Amino acid sequence: MMPQISIIIPVVNEAAQLTDKLRALQPLRTRCELLLVDGGSSDTSPAIAEPLVDQVLHRPRGRARQMNLGAQHAQADVLLFLHADTQLPDQSIDLIMSAVEQGAVWGRFDVRFDSQQAVFKLIAWMMNLRSRLTGIATGDQAIFVSRQAFQAVGGFPDIALMEDIAVSAALKKLAKPCCLKAKVVTSARRWQQHGILKTILLMWRLRLRYFFGAHPDDLAARYYRRQ
Repeated sequence: MMPQISIIIPVVNEAAQLTDKLRALQPLRTRCELLLVDGGSSDTSPAIAEPLVDQVLHRPRGRARQMNLGAQHAQADVLLFLHADTQLPDQSIDLIMSAVEQGAVWGRFDVRFDSQQAVFKLIAWMMNLRSRLTGIATGDQAIFVSRQAFQAVGGFPDIALMEDIAVSAALKKLAKPCCLKAKVVTSARRWQQHGILKTILLMWRLRLRYFFGAHPDDLAARYYRRQ
């Protein structure tokens, strides 16, 4: 039976949390296919994923390249790009399919963090509001898109950073995003490890520089140097 949605999961060295994340997706396999695209992990991520997904694919590191490869191998007409540290809400497949049946070309979920700190509730609120106002989604929000629309914009551009911003901008020219109010849960670990304020300021600076034409390779070098 053809899956309703192909869930594409790019990973690099996610062994520590991958088992729990993939097990949480197992109930969806009656309706979805799971494609994990490994970007050259030096840990056991591919071996862990093998029995828990429909395919393990391999591509040199680069989230855009990894997700594009997953899309090439996907069977479904709806693609869902899911970060390894993000958990889908209950009824996520029903919500996506309902949106598609009502004419949605692409969309994303609201987001919340896996931390009870008040500051993360504020950050999530700001992310969701900004996304609604701008029509731009981030990878943390679990972007979904019809295969036809994804192919029409040429997939994710092969850039080192901001691939989610770039594909959102391209998709927005085709149609407004469907902003689902149900919340995915994403990890706060990056913010906690590197400092909340420092991470906020870094991401604001990077996105502002990208908006004014900075090359994604330069932004990626700055981002990973700080991380």
